[in-house]
Amino acid sequence: MIVLRPLLPAAAGLLLLAATSGLLLLGAPAAQAQPPPAWEGLQAKIIEVSERVTPSVVHIEATSRHNDRRQQVTGSGFLVSEDGYILTNEHVLEKAEKVEVTIPGHKPRFPATVIGTDKQTDIGVLQISPDVSLPVAEIGDSDALRVGQWVLAIGNPYGLEGTVSFGIVSAKGRNLEVDQLLNDFIQTDAMIDRGSSGGPLVDLEGRVVGINSRGQGRGIGFTIPIRTALEVLEQIRAGRIERGWLGVTVQPLDRELAAYFGVPNATGVVVNSVGADSPAAAAGLRAGDVLTVLDGGPLEAEKEEDLGHFQRAVAALQPGRKVEITYLRERKPGNVSLEIGVQPKVVPDEAHAESAGFHVQEITDLIFRTQRLETRSGAYVSFVERGSPAFEAGLRRGDVIERIERTGVADLADFRSAIENAEARDQFLLTTRRGDETKFLLVKPRATPTPPTADPAPAFHPQP
Repeated sequence: MIVLRPLLPAAAGLLLLAATSGLLLLGAPAAQAQPPPAWEGLQAKIIEVSERVTPSVVHIEATSRHNDRRQQVTGSGFLVSEDGYILTNEHVLEKAEKVEVTIPGHKPRFPATVIGTDKQTDIGVLQISPDVSLPVAEIGDSDALRVGQWVLAIGNPYGLEGTVSFGIVSAKGRNLEVDQLLNDFIQTDAMIDRGSSGGPLVDLEGRVVGINSRGQGRGIGFTIPIRTALEVLEQIRAGRIERGWLGVTVQPLDRELAAYFGVPNATGVVVNSVGADSPAAAAGLRAGDVLTVLDGGPLEAEKEEDLGHFQRAVAALQPGRKVEITYLRERKPGNVSLEIGVQPKVVPDEAHAESAGFHVQEITDLIFRTQRLETRSGAYVSFVERGSPAFEAGLRRGDVIERIERTGVADLADFRSAIENAEARDQFLLTTRRGDETKFLLVKPRATPTPPTADPAPAFHPQP
C-alpha cells in the first residue's frame, strides 16, 4: 500500500516555483535578437585604427655618444611625408652619431639623417630615402582634443614593435618642471613606456594628435601636441628655430608674496634678474618688478609649474616685434615698450680633444649665467675623462680654456684650430681660468686616442 505523505512547506514552494517557471517558459514568446553590445563597436574601431596607423610607425635605433661612452638608444617615430620625413623625440636622437630606422613590413633597415632637433620641445626630425612608397600618418588637430576623449598610443616599448595601448585624454595643458622645456603637454593614461618615445598618440579616427614623450608612473603619460610638433618641423625644414626673448628670469607671485609687496590682488610674475644687454635691460626693467601684462595678455603664476605659460608666451613672440609690458614697482604701476630679441642658443656646440681626454663647449648665455663665469671668452670644459692626460695634468670640469700654447682661445672655432696642432705634439700647455685663478697645465697626449667605451646595456636602453 502506498502512503502519501504531506509535503513540507519548503518542498511545496520549490515544486510550485518549478511548475510556474515551466508554464512561463512554455507560454513565453520567442526571444528577440538583441543588438551587439556597445563594446563590440569600440573594439572594432580600435582594431581598424591600429591596423591602419601601425604601418606608418617606425622603430628607431641610435648610437649616441655621451662623454667617453657610446650607448644604444631605441625609440619610436612616424612618417609624416612621402619624401621620408619622420617625427620623433629629441631625447631619442640626442648626440646621435648613427641612426637606423625599421619600418613594418620592410626587412632592411633604413639609414637615417638627423635633419634637426629642438631640446625645448623635445622634437626630433629624421629623413630616410626609401626606394618604395611608404604609408604616411594622417595628422589631426590637438587643439580640438577634449578631456575624456579616447586615444591610442602606438610605439615600440622595450623593443616590442607595433605595441598599441588604449586610454583617454586625462588632462590638457600640463606644465612639467623640466629645465628648458616649453611644452604644454597632453596627459593620457594610455601606456607610454621606455622605447615608446616618439610614437604617435592618435584619436579613434586614426589621426595623430600628439607625439608621446615620457611616462611618469603607471597610467600617467605625457604627449607633445601635434600642433607644436608641426610648428617646429616647419622651422627645422626652413633651417632655423627662432624664439622670442626678454632676458629675464622670473618666479611665481604667490598670495603671501603679493600681500607682502602690498598688492594682495595682483597677479603676475616676479623678475629675479635682468640680463645685461637684453631687451628687458634696455627697457629699464629691474629685479623685483612684478610683470602683470605681456602684449595685452594678463600674466598669472602662483606656483612654479605655472611659469610655463609665461615662458611659452615670450617664446611665441616674433623677434623684432614691439610689445607693451605692464608692471608694478613698489606698488606703483608702470608701462614699457620694448623690442623682442632672439632667444640665445640653448644647446651649445661641442668639441673633443680625444688624445688628451676632455671635451669643451661654447660659452652660451645659459652657461655663462648658470656657471657664474666672469667672461664669455674661451672654451668651457664640460667633461674630463678620469685618468686621462688632461685629468692627470689637473684639468677639471668647469675650467675655461683661454689659451693653447701661444694661441688665444676666444671661442670654439679657435679651440678646434689650436687643439688640432697641439695634439700632434708630445706635450702642450693649457692656460685656463678657474674662478679668479689662472692655471698653467702641461698635457702629454696619448699616442693613440682611446675610443669611447661601448655601453653594455641592451638595445632598448632606458629613455622614458
